[in-house]
This record gives sequence, structure tokens and C-alpha cells, in this order.
Amino acid sequence: MSDLSRRELIGLLAATPLPGLLGLPAGAIERASRTARGAAGAEPRFFTAAEWRTVRVLADLVIPADDRSGSATEAGVPEFIDFIMAEYPDQQARMRGGLAWLDAHSRRRFGRPFADGSPAQQTGVLNEIAWPDRAEPAVSQGVAFFNRFRDLVAAGFFSSRMGVEDLRYRGNTFVTEWTGCPEPQLRKLGVRYEE
Repeated sequence: MSDLSRRELIGLLAATPLPGLLGLPAGAIERASRTARGAAGAEPRFFTAAEWRTVRVLADLVIPADDRSGSATEAGVPEFIDFIMAEYPDQQARMRGGLAWLDAHSRRRFGRPFADGSPAQQTGVLNEIAWPDRAEPAVSQGVAFFNRFRDLVAAGFFSSRMGVEDLRYRGNTFVTEWTGCPEPQLRKLGVRYEE
């Protein structure tokens, strides 16, 4: 597990059947992903302007741009989340409440809403809520919100074109000749072919 990057770990999360875990009906992620591709730059249907700004900042903190691909925002994740919120009203209270909690907690600690905090302040807040086993009971609402938000970001990113390319998923490609598992992977797994 220590050899996995954060992005690879989030990619593994995205490969799990998230619609059920997120309380969404079958096909919701695919519909949201298709809609997000066409909604880049559009006004959000659910979020207020302040919430939209926070969603964009927070999504990029979950999946920032790196040398492999762009950020969550560049992949259309905020539009993906906005579609989920607009289409599935049962999801709205938790999202709106979580964003309000995040801003209130940031104001208590730093005197400003989360999106207006410095990168160090934003990281400080996230460090309090990103690891449920280490979190203080006083931030349990933030922990619940952030875990759900992170799952939505992962689902949105890895169902986007950029996310699929980031995973280096090749799909159903025809293999003309199977030469076996590459040697580095065999070593990593601690196995070898018998001769």
C-alpha cells in the first residue's frame, strides 16, 4: 500500500461500485459525468456562488494537478457534483450543511471562510478531518462531510475522460501475443513463473 500514490489510491476507490455507496441510483455517475462534460463554464444549478467557489477549491485539494494529469476542476468535477446535487435532492442537505460546517470551522480557526484561507490554513483544516481514525470527536461532522465529498470527487474525476486517461485504462484491446506478466510486477508480487 505504501507504494501507491494518493491519486492511485483515489483511483482504486473510484473503481468500487460507488453509486450504491453514495446512495445514488444506478447510472447516476454516468449521467453526471456526461452532463459535466457539456457544462464546463456554465453557472451551477444547485450551489450558491460562495459554495461554488468552496467546491472548486476543495475538489482541487483532493485531486490537484500533477505531472500525470490535470486537477479535479480541470476534469469537470465541480460540474459533476453540481449535477448530482441538482438531480438528487436527497443529497442536498448533507452537502450544503457540510460546506457550511467547513466555512464555520475555518472562520473559528482563522477568521475567514475556507476558500479564502491560505493554502496552509486550508491544509490545516483538512488535516483535522481527512483521517477519521485520528480525528477529534468535535470535528465528526466535518469528517463525515469530507469523506463523502472526497468520494464524489473521486467518482467525478475517474469517470471523466481525464480520469480514465490518468488511470491509463486501455479498455478492451486486442492482445496479439501474451508474453506473461512483466518481470518488475512479478518481483513486486513475490512470484515467478515455473520453468
